[in-house]
Amino acid sequence: MKNKIIKDIIEWDIVNWSKALDYWNKKIDIRAKNYSCLELGGRKGGLSLWLAIKENQVICSDLDSPEEFASELHKKYSCEEKITYESIDATNIHYNNHFDIVVFKSILGGISRNGNDKLKKKTIDEIHKCLKPNGKLLFAENLEASFLHKFMRKSCVKWGSEWNYLKYEEIGQVFDTFKSVNYKTVGFFGTFGRTERQRQFLGKIDNVLERFVPKSKRYIVIGIAEK
Repeated sequence: MKNKIIKDIIEWDIVNWSKALDYWNKKIDIRAKNYSCLELGGRKGGLSLWLAIKENQVICSDLDSPEEFASELHKKYSCEEKITYESIDATNIHYNNHFDIVVFKSILGGISRNGNDKLKKKTIDEIHKCLKPNGKLLFAENLEASFLHKFMRKSCVKWGSEWNYLKYEEIGQVFDTFKSVNYKTVGFFGTFGRTERQRQFLGKIDNVLERFVPKSKRYIVIGIAEK
């Protein structure tokens, strides 16, 4: 996949977050399956684009319809006919046994902001409900990570004290509705960049040093959960 498309899909800390695409592509084949797919929290529609260019039918959703923000990106790659837009609350999804694939990137912390931990599991249980039997959730989520991450977020990010980052030790419990969950963690320094050029440089450092960072201290979890 070309770098420009990856940038449009991932948007931020592309070196680290794009590892989600690599992981999903290696684990499952979704090209030309005409799957029924849902992106949650898809304000700019990057993951909807990824699913659509693989020739699937996609609902691009957010709490408010993301059409205003996402449609130009989808037209840019001539895949708008494969994508529709809806307002969907991820904690109350109005579909049952409907989708082959659900995908999200970095939504749990915002949904459960200000310590509402129960909404993390509520969201994942709602996704389980809306998937068909054997359907799959593809996820990439911010982790609480290290003390340094917690300190820097609270000090430098305006919503850092509100965002309820998923904890590494929570993963098993939050996803326990699914019959199987496979995941890996990536990234440490990339998130500290203030510009994408800085994040790209730090992401390359992550590629070299990541193996020395404990899995629980990395800041992104990438995975696949099967119903």
